[in-house]
Amino acid sequence: MRFHLLLSISYLFLTSACAQPSNPPSTNALIHETSPYLLQHAYNPVDWYPWGNKALEKADDENKLLIVSVGYAACHWCHVMEHESFEDSTVAAFMNEHFVSIKVDREERPDVDQIYMNASQLLTGRGGWPLNAVALPDGRPFFAGTYLPKDQWMQVLRKLVETYQDDPERLQTIASQVTEGIQTIDQLEVAASPTAYSQKTLEQLFQVWKPQLDFEWGGNQGAPKFPMPVNLNFLMQYHYYSGDTSANEAVLTTLDKMALGGIYDHLGGGFARYATDAKWKVPHFEKMLYDNAQLVSLYSKAYQLTGDSLYRDVVYETVDFIKREMTSSEGAFFSSLDADSEGEEGKFYVWSANEAKAVLGSTAENFTAYYNISEKGNWEEGKNILYADQRVTDFAQSIGATSEIIKGELQQAKSQLLKLRNERTHPGLDDKVLTAWNALMLNGYIDAYRTFGDPRFLQSALTNANFLKDHIIQSDFALTRSYKDGVTSIPGFLDDYAFLISAYSNLYQATFDENWLHTAKLLTDYVLEHFQDDKTPMFFYTSNEHASLIARQKELSDNVIPSSNSAMAQNLWTLGLLLAEDTYTTKAQAMLGAVYSNVKEYPNFHAKWASLLGCVIHEPYEVAILGESAQTIRQEMDKQYLPNVIFLGGASEGSLALLENKLVDGQTTIYVCQDKVCKLPVTQTDAALAQIR
Repeated sequence: MRFHLLLSISYLFLTSACAQPSNPPSTNALIHETSPYLLQHAYNPVDWYPWGNKALEKADDENKLLIVSVGYAACHWCHVMEHESFEDSTVAAFMNEHFVSIKVDREERPDVDQIYMNASQLLTGRGGWPLNAVALPDGRPFFAGTYLPKDQWMQVLRKLVETYQDDPERLQTIASQVTEGIQTIDQLEVAASPTAYSQKTLEQLFQVWKPQLDFEWGGNQGAPKFPMPVNLNFLMQYHYYSGDTSANEAVLTTLDKMALGGIYDHLGGGFARYATDAKWKVPHFEKMLYDNAQLVSLYSKAYQLTGDSLYRDVVYETVDFIKREMTSSEGAFFSSLDADSEGEEGKFYVWSANEAKAVLGSTAENFTAYYNISEKGNWEEGKNILYADQRVTDFAQSIGATSEIIKGELQQAKSQLLKLRNERTHPGLDDKVLTAWNALMLNGYIDAYRTFGDPRFLQSALTNANFLKDHIIQSDFALTRSYKDGVTSIPGFLDDYAFLISAYSNLYQATFDENWLHTAKLLTDYVLEHFQDDKTPMFFYTSNEHASLIARQKELSDNVIPSSNSAMAQNLWTLGLLLAEDTYTTKAQAMLGAVYSNVKEYPNFHAKWASLLGCVIHEPYEVAILGESAQTIRQEMDKQYLPNVIFLGGASEGSLALLENKLVDGQTTIYVCQDKVCKLPVTQTDAALAQIR
């Protein structure tokens, strides 16, 4: 492999040691930033710069190597490396003398993060945060790694400085190879003609995927375990189309185990970023908006499918958490909560047996039994993570009590412990507002509203949708990425557009207010003009008006969050149907065709694409509801899990082509259509559902 030289160079620098920091001096250039992560480093003795021309020009003028250190506010190991190395005056002095050091908040600048993360993958075969790359003054990387203890970090830096002085051509060679790899990593061989798909295509994808699923504990085999809403959405959709019970089992097992496990905050609601073990017991305690946003959507849809009250509880408790701890007075959503408090990971969330018993008194026995609290601790050093092995109904039966009594007792105990927990030092809050993540949470609220009909969910959705419209969308329909303290910054990336278009399209279907749909179309047209790759059907992650990096990259693979290209392809498909815009659906199919070989080989890394494939194979129903009771009927139909249905309508015909001449005076009429051809109109929800099934 052509990167074997890079691998050997990277690992040559790695040894191990540790050290204590010294006190931080005065501020550096990060003090003028708004990112909480960058501000965390503003008092480091390292002379940090934010990413930008000033730092790059300084490196070029002084012929110094660049250190590009990437992290985020809730990252535990980022804090550890800061404490060990970046607060140490000796380390800082060496970095300041020999390097120009740049700190990057990966959540604000995912474009920069992706460049250097790809470098890490090419150089070492792995990645993670903190991500620490070293590059030539022009930004081309030749070294990348993750967390390094102080002595190891210093040895790496000394070796690199020595090599740059004695053998700069060697680093030039590596940097050229890495840059070439970064520039070609997302290249596609576009299919010459559209691929023919069928239900058998989906079945083949699932059979490739199935051996990787953990049918006992949910998620993928092994540890750590991450919630993967994109994957579970596809599996749930696939079950709907195929009736495959194993796909349904994979989804419901995962949802059950996560909801009962330690990854879920049983007192305050919401999910941690991932579990370090294979049973969802021990979380990495940081809470991310994007996880909880997508999981609200996922559990809402699972409730549509099953009617399971556990899933309803998860949605309501998680939304309560978002409302209580991650929502601004303007209705915007904050980014994350730290894993640490008082310098200790998870301290805010764990309990000793004595603490729980002191608060709960005579009711402690059932609570400690149900949530596995013990004197010696179920985690470490007498500490207990709250997790359950069974549902409340099964636990109640095992002790000869009614589930209603036990559920009420546990709920009262949780309220008591939550009140006490709120008196503890809270984890740090990253209160920047990211457009893409807000759009995911907006979608979560909309999906919760469509499932449960709770008007509070719709009100929160509308407040956020209007906030984004007023503060993030510019007059030409360009977006900004980040908002904090009344200031917007950084041009929007493709995921900002893709997720907001999706949310506004969904909000139209929940409200039948065409303004949201028209805004989604205008944002889509902006993407088509400014993000298009002329050589493929795909979109670049950055706009053609964005400052250039060493590579202009494309997101193709789905992960914890769907890729921006798969989300845009789905948007084009949905909007093409809602607006009767065939050029959109044709574009979506071209994008799917271009990436299909990857989907076929690695379906679990292309789950959003696989979901779009399901939509293409199973022709969607366009359900038009017109009349005074349009919202009531839409709410009745939304109680069902219908992944192949889009809704449009309202009290009047509006301006959409698919609604033209469909309003009947004095009644609310339902039209179930496919490819613009409608079945006989009906007036009852059951009759419309029968036409879909």
